[in-house]
Amino acid sequence: MRLNDTLETAFNDQITLELTASSVYRQLAIELDLLDLNGMAAWMRKQSQEEIEHAQKFIEHLDARDNRAQIGDIPKPDVKISQPIDAFRIALEHEETVSAAIRKLRKLADDEGDVDSRPLLDEFLVEQIEEEDTVRTIIGRLNIVGNEGSGVLRVDDELSSR
Repeated sequence: MRLNDTLETAFNDQITLELTASSVYRQLAIELDLLDLNGMAAWMRKQSQEEIEHAQKFIEHLDARDNRAQIGDIPKPDVKISQPIDAFRIALEHEETVSAAIRKLRKLADDEGDVDSRPLLDEFLVEQIEEEDTVRTIIGRLNIVGNEGSGVLRVDDELSSR
């Protein structure tokens, strides 16, 4: 069953938001590379790729329902960090924004009587809980080690094995 115009627009907004998050993660990877934290940078690059995969799932959902996926304007990421914890705070902020958008999209789908979107949106709601928890854990660990070099390098090394 085809999505109505309101839902099609909302799903396209979500696609754009996922691609925006990918862009932010990619810029955070660049910033972490500049700090010589290659493991954290690799973690951010994988997150960037994952956001592209999320956008693709929304694109496929629209396509399967005979709707038109349309990517909106993706703003240039304005990200600069001085320490690694800054990167993860920015990442958490974006994950929380994406989570709120998915909850809003789920409510809109329910309000519009679109039960066919529930499985996809519920999958994302569960994943967002995991994403936020992961980033909060990294922030917690970085808070523990502070700016202590060997501690930061240990977290960097652990994140490289993702």
